[in-house]
Amino acid sequence: MYQHILLAADGSENSIRAAKEAVKIAKINPRTMVTIIFVIDMVKVKTEVLHASSNEGLYMERLQKIVPIEQLFQDEQIECQVEMVHGSPAPEIIKYANTQNVDLVVIGSRGLNSLQEMVLGSVSHKVMKRVQCPAMIVK
Repeated sequence: MYQHILLAADGSENSIRAAKEAVKIAKINPRTMVTIIFVIDMVKVKTEVLHASSNEGLYMERLQKIVPIEQLFQDEQIECQVEMVHGSPAPEIIKYANTQNVDLVVIGSRGLNSLQEMVLGSVSHKVMKRVQCPAMIVK
């Protein structure tokens, strides 16, 4: 069974749904470790920095987005850790999954329509295509 699950999360409703599925899977094996990866998108950071009162405040604001997700795992007594990385979400998730001996990637879907996905690309689709382990997209 899965020993190390990587959950890509940003605090959105989609990532909370993905977290709930990761909890179900992790409960099967009490030794499962879950890593919650939160990618700080460098394109969005510029705007956030301009509006933030301090760098520490900005960091704490980001951590607060993940608290409800961490709580899901704590409530079920599932070991988890949070990794915050800087960069573009899809490549950073892929790099982490492929270098950290991850057994399963769980990621939420934003629900883009076909045209939006073709033009913008989908983080979940990119991750699904490029990780070297099984991946689950949660709608």
